[in-house]
Amino acid sequence: MLFLTNEINELFQNTAGDVLGKLPICKVTTDSRVSTDRSLFVPLKGDKFNGHEFIDQAIKNGAIAAIWDQSEPIPRYVPTDFPMFFVEDTLTALQQLAVYYRNKINPIVIGVTGSNGKTTTKDILSAVLSKQFKTHQTKGNLNNHIGLPLTVLDMPTNTEVLVLEMGMNHFGEIHALSQIATPNYAIITNIGESHIEYLKTRAGIAQAKAEIISGLDQNGCIYVDGDEPLLEPHIKELHAKAIGFDSNEQFQITDVTVTSEGSSFQFNNHGYTIPLMGKHHAKNASYAIELAKDLGMEHEQIQLGLSTMAMTGMRFESLRGLQGSTIINDSYNASPTSMKAAIEVVREMKGFNKKVVVLGDMFELGEHVKKYHQQIASSLTDEIDFVFTIGEYSKELNKALRSSKPYIEAKHFESKEVLLDELRTLLDNTTLVLLKASRGMKLEEVCESIVLKQ
Repeated sequence: MLFLTNEINELFQNTAGDVLGKLPICKVTTDSRVSTDRSLFVPLKGDKFNGHEFIDQAIKNGAIAAIWDQSEPIPRYVPTDFPMFFVEDTLTALQQLAVYYRNKINPIVIGVTGSNGKTTTKDILSAVLSKQFKTHQTKGNLNNHIGLPLTVLDMPTNTEVLVLEMGMNHFGEIHALSQIATPNYAIITNIGESHIEYLKTRAGIAQAKAEIISGLDQNGCIYVDGDEPLLEPHIKELHAKAIGFDSNEQFQITDVTVTSEGSSFQFNNHGYTIPLMGKHHAKNASYAIELAKDLGMEHEQIQLGLSTMAMTGMRFESLRGLQGSTIINDSYNASPTSMKAAIEVVREMKGFNKKVVVLGDMFELGEHVKKYHQQIASSLTDEIDFVFTIGEYSKELNKALRSSKPYIEAKHFESKEVLLDELRTLLDNTTLVLLKASRGMKLEEVCESIVLKQ
């Protein structure tokens, strides 16, 4: 049970039905299609949908109360004793309810943002901290103004640590999420180019990510990418813990070794291993390690958490492919920073005779989209044997690569079917394939065609 209907009445006092009956609410949902037990239904409105139209379905699927836009008529079939709480805006009410519940449970809250790596860092944190604390975290990618409050409202009442991923496209969005979460700890994983279409510059992106500070507890701590100059003002202002590879860092990562099984590295006078490939993942893990130490966890316990972590899908998944090949599925999203990092990992991996990089378009890069795609060519060196591209903007990558590095076999494809036909001819037990693109390119469809079925 999350709370009783009479508790909701303290927040929203314009009501109808039996709001004082102390009915137990076990779930908060915005989706009328989901079958739940004793849920509070919060219908949302958008440009092309109105959740209020589906109250009947919500009731049939277990809703026992609803927050309701006061401008919407109540259908006649809704029982007269059905508890309803009238508000001016149901999304705002959802967020207010999340604030109430966060304060009621009062867990340690960790907010994670950044251009790249925030989901991975969230997954690492959850794996490590769950070894000592009852931990609840953002599921999948529910990291926006709707997903974050739903994540808060989904945490069990015995939660001790709440790990919240915070995503954004525009200025002000992280600020709003931070005000809801009021984190005790905050992490800015890095500053890349994602959403530069809306934020114009990397400095603008840094400013938007730094909004996570706005809701930070006055005694809270922030961990940031120490290798990013754009974050230096925040490091000095907030006495943030700067974590990175630079030799001047207080919290320095050294001796990174990458294999097909994962990565090992040194951090704070201890050696660690993670089942993730790449220097960038060593940094993501180091945020979690330092935070866990600040919460009193020991090295051995932290390493156990790192060893048993589970990743959100399509983020640098190493899969067994056809003919014994190895497939790295990193097709959930892409930016220039994350694409270069993924290529670097493939370059460093040993034990493969053929390395094939399949790259698709990167979105939300604004007026410099062609330039960013062309720049990827600089990351493709002679450790890579084949580069297959697909998508409108990736043509620019292909042209730049063929012009600057003719020794790499580079081909551009207009369809996934033709790409797959060519790719299948290269698969054997010495082949490594990387799939990387923005989510809209749906490169997971290529992945599904070349991996062994479970």
